[in-house]
Amino acid sequence: MFKKILIANRGEIALRVQRACRELGIQTVVVYSEADREAKYVRLADEAVCIGPAPSAQSYLHMPAIISAAEVTDAEAIHPGYGFLSENADFAERVEKSGFAFIGPRPDSIRLMGDKVSAKQAMIRSGVPCVPGSEGALPEDPREITRIARSIGYPVIIKAAGGGGGRGMRVVHTEAALINAVTMTRSEAAAAFGNPAVYMEKFLLQPRHIEIQVLADTHGNAVWLGERDCSMQRRHQKVLEEAPAPGIPRRLIERIGARCADACKKIGYRGAGTFEFLYENGEFYFIEMNTRVQVEHPVTELITGVDIVVEQIRIAAGEKLSVRQRGVTFNGHAIECRINAEDPYKFTPSPGRISVWHTPGGPGVRVDSHAYANYFVPPNYDSMIGKIIVHGATREQAIARMRIALSEMVVDGILTNIPLHRELMVDARFIEGGTSIHYLEEYLAARHPA
Repeated sequence: MFKKILIANRGEIALRVQRACRELGIQTVVVYSEADREAKYVRLADEAVCIGPAPSAQSYLHMPAIISAAEVTDAEAIHPGYGFLSENADFAERVEKSGFAFIGPRPDSIRLMGDKVSAKQAMIRSGVPCVPGSEGALPEDPREITRIARSIGYPVIIKAAGGGGGRGMRVVHTEAALINAVTMTRSEAAAAFGNPAVYMEKFLLQPRHIEIQVLADTHGNAVWLGERDCSMQRRHQKVLEEAPAPGIPRRLIERIGARCADACKKIGYRGAGTFEFLYENGEFYFIEMNTRVQVEHPVTELITGVDIVVEQIRIAAGEKLSVRQRGVTFNGHAIECRINAEDPYKFTPSPGRISVWHTPGGPGVRVDSHAYANYFVPPNYDSMIGKIIVHGATREQAIARMRIALSEMVVDGILTNIPLHRELMVDARFIEGGTSIHYLEEYLAARHPA
């Protein structure tokens, strides 16, 4: 096992990884920007290294600074968290070439799954069902593009091969709009991701977003840890998540979960990962794989009892998975609400100093956050300042506990999206379960028009 790990991230995930390290008796090194000097995890770390000014390009995305921090502190491994450099194959490669362990997949796995075209082809070979679409990147010939779209059937969606996070996508409803949409998406993809390749898929009208959590070690073992429903989204950004997904037959979940674990073995995957699917009319369609720990990993931890971050560290240290598939059990229901520093209905960021910070408690309540009273939320990064996660014996109990937790949560000095979460916990359609990925935007348009 490692003696010292450098955490190359910020916010709640930096604190989450730090806690896992402390549980394992591992010393931690935290890197931070000048904007994060006051952060709780900086104070709690065994060592802390400032790696640059507030802009992430000069700090959390600055590879040489992070590698140098690991060198001067004699760290043995680097945990990238999520976001920033966590799915950057070049960073993973530089970490390993510099003599450190990268707590994540191998660089070739990140590259394979980071390109949506190669990822889809790998999944087809592994027997994982995919959305009907082009076999690879779209050709240059407009006539061939038109032929592909006709064979799929409208509406279709054009996606950037190197995209992610809801960016680089355009829905096309008619043939007249097709070629212009492809041209525009290519241009945007080249500018945003440095890769102009795009591909085409059937656009599903009312799908749910279901994902499967997997863990795989370097000894040929792989397990799936159930599913999460992440359908409550706005502009492709998740707002709340739950596990298990309500209303989907277990036989379908078990079948797709087993295929995901098998795919990990076939592609030689290492570490934690998430297979993301669209689910409609009883069918799963693979859309992408996230080669890192997810923001929503706690709901899986609460229903399985498996510490995903600890497993990440053990796998990177060369150990075997501590759990086998037959030993994975699913107990109760868990819900996570992302707490963002933003206007609850306009979604504009609300950075600033928190004057009052009171978190909820009680049975089955967990709060993952780096914030505290008098903490200054910087304007430079993602607006998420924490997560409330609850667990109950049933979904109904989990919803009741989340209602109570949200009623107890007090944040003053800045705006947060807590009022929106309180509304959703009493919304009839959410309580019923099984909403599509479009539901939240429809809800907001009807009740809180801009």
